[in-house]
Amino acid sequence: MKSKILLSIFTLCLFISSVNSQDSKNISKYDPNELFNPIFYKEHGNQLRTGNGEPGSAYWQNRADYNLQATLNEEADEINAITTLTYTNNSPHQLNFLWFQLDQNLYNSTSRGFAKLPVNGNSRYGDSKSSFEGGYTISSVKILTISSGKNTEISIEPYITDTRMRIDLPKILKAGGDKVVVKISYSFKIPEYGADRMGILKTNDGKIYAIAQWYPRICVFDDIQGWNTLPYLGASEFYLEYGNFEASLTAPSNHVVVASGELLNASEVLTPVQLSRYNKAKTTDSTIIIRSEDDINNLSPNLSKPTLTWKFKILNARDFAWASSGSFIWDAARINLPSGKKAMAQSAYPRSSNGSDAWGRSTEYAKASIENYSKRWFEYPYPAAINVASNVGGMEYPGIVFCGSRAKNESLWGVTDHELGHTWFPMIVGSNERKYGWMDEGFNTFINDIASRDFNNGEYAAENMDAHAMAKYLYGDKTESILKTPDALRESNIGLSLYMKPGYALTLLREQIIGEKTFDAAFKKYIRDWAYKHPSPWDFFRSIESSVGEDLGWFWKGMIIENWRLDQSISKVEYVKNNPKNGAIITIDNLEKLAMPVILEYVTSSGKKARLKLPVEVWQNSVSAKVKIPTTEELSLVEIDPDKVFPDYFPENNIWKDIKE
Repeated sequence: MKSKILLSIFTLCLFISSVNSQDSKNISKYDPNELFNPIFYKEHGNQLRTGNGEPGSAYWQNRADYNLQATLNEEADEINAITTLTYTNNSPHQLNFLWFQLDQNLYNSTSRGFAKLPVNGNSRYGDSKSSFEGGYTISSVKILTISSGKNTEISIEPYITDTRMRIDLPKILKAGGDKVVVKISYSFKIPEYGADRMGILKTNDGKIYAIAQWYPRICVFDDIQGWNTLPYLGASEFYLEYGNFEASLTAPSNHVVVASGELLNASEVLTPVQLSRYNKAKTTDSTIIIRSEDDINNLSPNLSKPTLTWKFKILNARDFAWASSGSFIWDAARINLPSGKKAMAQSAYPRSSNGSDAWGRSTEYAKASIENYSKRWFEYPYPAAINVASNVGGMEYPGIVFCGSRAKNESLWGVTDHELGHTWFPMIVGSNERKYGWMDEGFNTFINDIASRDFNNGEYAAENMDAHAMAKYLYGDKTESILKTPDALRESNIGLSLYMKPGYALTLLREQIIGEKTFDAAFKKYIRDWAYKHPSPWDFFRSIESSVGEDLGWFWKGMIIENWRLDQSISKVEYVKNNPKNGAIITIDNLEKLAMPVILEYVTSSGKKARLKLPVEVWQNSVSAKVKIPTTEELSLVEIDPDKVFPDYFPENNIWKDIKE
């Protein structure tokens, strides 16, 4: 009997639902249970990564300290080098082998990355028609010491597959702090266009070499995956360990060499005049020319030697890059940091890039960028911040960035601020760029927008985004999820999915959902907790939620993990008991799979205007919500999201107007 009653009720509900669906003009795709699923986190926090988004008491991370020696052969466009790596196994696991990244192997026709290039043309990451054959020539791999042993110099035959190299250790590298010292000798031809990350710019005064991904880099071994050995295909960037770097870089004697970190032997490589200017730049906020246009062609005493060796050091960094050229103008100014420490903003560029509307302001931009981010988020950790004009559109490394030599005015500010902004993501907060490009590009795009408003009284501040107009671009039929790896995205979607959408998402979270003060404090804590460590997306999600006191699973699900659209609409306006003096009831619908808070503005017949803001929880259990408006007169207009801050894909149904006969 009971089962028959339940069946009858169920049948009646189906009938009512069917009638309502047929009568409805707008059938909703929204499922509250899907968006507000209580089991958002599939795993609990633990001693490695806690439930509140912090590194746990048992968190561990391996360490990589490098001694780098390199010689630039300008005639052959070639690097000959020796890398000595001291690798510390802080993990609780013993290691039988080590994996390295050989990024230069991308630049030959047998690489997987080359195979992905479009057949009939080029892309940002290479040219399928190029005849350049690059890649490493590894002349020797030796183990110098292992497990606190004596110098042994054991030669190892490496296993190389595409852009990875494995070396099998002669004895086990024990857990908990054991060390191994590996020495690798190698050479490679420098690609003229290195996947928009390095290359050679030809100028009338000589070549500019932007050198990056140039030494075999140890892969990250972590608690999430073990060895992270995804191949380098061009689009996805890097995931690297932290350590100290010492570098000796030998170049033609007419070159200026700039690099990650502090120049250790300025008195040996600079002329007395240049040295005086260099030291003056350390003490002044104004840009000082160290090497001028006139110096490019003037012979100096150093030119009696065919080469000079420039020495650099950078501490607690994840990478090292450099640039070298005889065509450089070189200038610098002091950076003032919140703690009272000082650093140097520097720029190196050819005379063709000079000018007050171009690279003549580069150091001003770099100084302002570093000082601003240091004050807002986390203090800049390196002794120098160097901007290099090159044929690279924009690429970042610790303490040094490469930007397009033709950039001017707003575009030069934008690329300089963006690339130096990467100091915080991923140079300080070392997320896995190879998998989660949005955690460096998107986070950086977010802080860049704030920085542009801060710089020089908003000289280059962007206009407020019309999110309604942008929604069809952000969430069109061909767009893809933010969470996809860069290599898996269509190249045309990389700028959208990794930069714009996550940058906008964080801005939305900060300005409309959490509040600027609360969000900024949470974001700063996330940076502080994960500085020089390896957070996952889930660590970020948990960290923000813990700080702001909100369950944001619905936001991460809809905005980051999925590619869902938002469509809020007004379906009905009616008066209580058909009398405007009793107030009005507005029925709003959520028609797409994403949900957001609701900003409702209404105007009365006498012209009075007011707003209501409804929390996202109004969508927790229904596709429709009724809102009572405390008015005593007729309404002339009701509008959802009048400031156009939410990404409403179909804003045409956001407005109701009273139409009189």
